[in-house]
Amino acid sequence: MNKTDTIFFKNKVIPELIHEEAIIALSHYPSLNNTAIEFRITSTMKKSFMKAQPVLASMFRSKEKRRYVILMSERFNIEGDVIRIQDISKEVLIGWLGHELGHLMDYQERSNMNLMIFGLKYFFSSGYIKKAERAADSYAVQHGMKDYILATKDFILNHSQLSEKYKARIKRLYLSPEEILSLVQEQGK
Repeated sequence: MNKTDTIFFKNKVIPELIHEEAIIALSHYPSLNNTAIEFRITSTMKKSFMKAQPVLASMFRSKEKRRYVILMSERFNIEGDVIRIQDISKEVLIGWLGHELGHLMDYQERSNMNLMIFGLKYFFSSGYIKKAERAADSYAVQHGMKDYILATKDFILNHSQLSEKYKARIKRLYLSPEEILSLVQEQGK
């Protein structure tokens, strides 16, 4: 990607390909306005389409000065099935970005040491992965992204090109559409 393909926006680095979707997702998280975030498209990632993480060098600064990166694969390749980022609908992409921004909300509340421990637990414990992924979904729903998150769930769970193994992993680790609707009802009380 060259500089003409990237938009710099209020301490955000956003590839042109996802600019509109990223801005819409960010609009749901006003508390991230001053947070440095780079959205970066990579050639491919294993096991996931997107992931959010702190920039390692920023882990030695105060948590207010941390920088984050949201990595996205230009091709979603699960067990030989390939879906390009351009082939994903706007609503689904916004939902996916909203989920990743939910992770950043979680990370911002953690001290540097706590965030490092979080990373280790996430790497070694599927139970901890489930807790973290459900927290990210919950943040997204709490920030008014219910419809986008539901569109993303529908795409993943009902997209015929994705393997049943991948769908089962999503069902096991993330909030279900029913749990999302229940969370929305709970918020309304």
